[in-house]
Amino acid sequence: MQSALSEYQDLAPSKSVLMEISVTGRGRQLLQWADENRNHIDELLNQHGALVLPGLKLNTCAQFERLLTRLWGQELLEYRNRSTPRTCLKGRIYSSTEYPPEESIPLHNENAYSHAWAMRLALACLIPAQQGGTTPLADSRKVYQRIPPAIRQRFEDQGVLYVRHYGVLDLSWQEVFQTDQREVVSTYCREHDIDFQWHDDGSLTTRERRPASACHPRTGERVWFNQAHLFHLSNYRPEIQQSLLNSVGPERLPRNSYYGDGSPIAAADLAVIRKAYDEETIRRPWRMGDVVLLDNMLYAHGRDPFSGPRKVLVGMACPYQQAQAH
Repeated sequence: MQSALSEYQDLAPSKSVLMEISVTGRGRQLLQWADENRNHIDELLNQHGALVLPGLKLNTCAQFERLLTRLWGQELLEYRNRSTPRTCLKGRIYSSTEYPPEESIPLHNENAYSHAWAMRLALACLIPAQQGGTTPLADSRKVYQRIPPAIRQRFEDQGVLYVRHYGVLDLSWQEVFQTDQREVVSTYCREHDIDFQWHDDGSLTTRERRPASACHPRTGERVWFNQAHLFHLSNYRPEIQQSLLNSVGPERLPRNSYYGDGSPIAAADLAVIRKAYDEETIRRPWRMGDVVLLDNMLYAHGRDPFSGPRKVLVGMACPYQQAQAH
């Protein structure tokens, strides 16, 4: 069982590079390769943040889960404290975010709005889209450096406040917290420093203050690590913004972000942040069997609009707590 290293260079001005590892073999050979190269892959992820394993012969969720379990030496994680709709396909392998195909998903680090997240994230393409559907990537270290110091400092001084109204044109609290027991949710919120309020109609509002950046535990590098630009009302197209405001008003939006003290975030600052992501974006077209491994703190990911069938699997591992990273 052999592997070879190569590099894929995007044509973007930043000249970011993705490291490719060509692996031959399937079934038990692939699992043996994962066992033998676990430490090496871990080191490469800490260095590069993203690795591509092109054209693996994976046909099922079970094969993907077995590969990741062996590669990371532990069970995969459940998708908790959700912010997007997705389906558990088998075991702990999930569909990619199930937003309409004509919509793009901004670059983000998985669960960066939460108290805990997966350090390792993997995506596998079983069916590439007929057109579009790329998973754009961006180095969170370089995004941090591109954001002007004054904006960075403002966010780092204040943190980010995420406000969510569940079940109001968005996910229900039952889906987000994976329970239908209100007391279970209340206990979870108390234990994780989340302010919460139950309403007479049974709906829930939460307010969660989190940092805007983080220190990577292995490399010591500072990364931009929040979802302020994704949660904010300005993330929606103007017509959708107006529709939401007309439907529920500014105080009951499905989700929104503020500075940590509750003051509004300037849309112009978020535009600068989105530009920083754009300038660091790498796009590599999906091919059937491709697997992308990510250090979830070092690399952000998103999704481009697409047409035709598309099937991308997701698996997560290596849980990490916010208190450890700041």
